[in-house]
Amino acid sequence: MHTALIIGGGTAVVSGVVGVFTVIRGQSFAGHALADVSSAGGALSFLLGINPLIGLLGMALIASFSMELVDIRRARERDLMTGIVLGAGLGLAALLLYFDVTSHSTTGAAITVMFGSMFAIPASMIPLALWLGGGALGVIGIIYRPLLLSSLDKELAEVLGVNTRLVSLIYLSLLSLAVTLSAMTVGAVLSTALLIGPAAVALRLTHRPFTAVLLAVIIGLAATWGGIALAYDSFYWTPGHGWPVSFFIVALIFIAYLAATHLIPIRKQ
Repeated sequence: MHTALIIGGGTAVVSGVVGVFTVIRGQSFAGHALADVSSAGGALSFLLGINPLIGLLGMALIASFSMELVDIRRARERDLMTGIVLGAGLGLAALLLYFDVTSHSTTGAAITVMFGSMFAIPASMIPLALWLGGGALGVIGIIYRPLLLSSLDKELAEVLGVNTRLVSLIYLSLLSLAVTLSAMTVGAVLSTALLIGPAAVALRLTHRPFTAVLLAVIIGLAATWGGIALAYDSFYWTPGHGWPVSFFIVALIFIAYLAATHLIPIRKQ
């Protein structure tokens, strides 16, 4: 549980910060696609017996660079390119998971990759996860202003001399890291919820970007640590059969979003 709280907390912080920019830039679908494509890296790590963090992150980076390879400005074409990369990644994941099951008899690989297994994360993974997460936050701190400006108004950012292509590439790399950490905690399928959910709630409560980042981090931490505590306690509800952590985390985020959507009309009155 100690390892789950540390890695889960670090993941919530990185996802909250990156998630706010993802929502502002309108790239939630890209985040979902990178999370799903990273499952191929998770399946490959099972097959090769390597650190799953390296496998997930490597595949997510390849996918993000593929999406940025073509400079697409229209949202429709950008979503089309993202969908093509998503389809190719899921097809590769299906093949690698098949090899996992047939060659290594790792029948639990698919469930672990798709839905996470937070309580099974080894403590030896904590330093690498924290270094990667801390590095991501440091990079965001350095490029905060150009990233925010290009996210709000790309044309204005270019007029002011911001290299929006470079900023976009760095942002997609950070997004790859965020979805990788999320995939390790709640799984590739549900990692979008931890990335987008707290950010969406925060942006409904405030229109100030920096305040939204702080709120998204707090909401993500509350949902993650609350989900871990509930999952741990669930072993006493049905003795010997604890409920999945990912279910509680996603459920708490969903409840927070429903509460936020009802708070907005009250604030406007």
